Amino acid sequence: MYCSSCGSAITTGLSYCNRCGAELSTRVAKKKSSEDKDSFAEALVWSIVAVSVGGLALLIGLMALMKNELHFANGMIVIVSILSFVLLLGAEGTLVWFLLSTQRRTRSREKEAVEITQPEGPATKELGEPQQPMLGEPAASVTEHTTRTLEPLYRERNNS
Repeated sequence: MYCSSCGSAITTGLSYCNRCGAELSTRVAKKKSSEDKDSFAEALVWSIVAVSVGGLALLIGLMALMKNELHFANGMIVIVSILSFVLLLGAEGTLVWFLLSTQRRTRSREKEAVEITQPEGPATKELGEPQQPMLGEPAASVTEHTTRTLEPLYRERNNS
């Protein structure tokens, strides 16, 4: 594995790069959060299946009860069955809509996170094109304007 900031090789399990100090644990956090989102989406799918199967079983049981025990007319059984089926479809539609909106939100968040975390330019710090040296005056010495000669003072002391 390589550091995304400086490009040096790093050992797995580290949270910071040994060379440049860049944080590496964001990748692990993103993986865990995506796993949580995947498990939530899977739970929604299983709830859709459970409502479908359970609702149809309940609807068939209700039709059998109305026919055999309560001796309803066939027209009344059909009307109650259609209304119950529409209610079941509404519940299914709500769960599917919730699943799709959750998936859409996670995709947009992942897209924003990728746009934020990916730096512009190269992934590693490389040297760019060499620049032409600018010719100018050479830099003055640090001691050029600060050093004074102490001879006049020394001469005055020796004369007195």
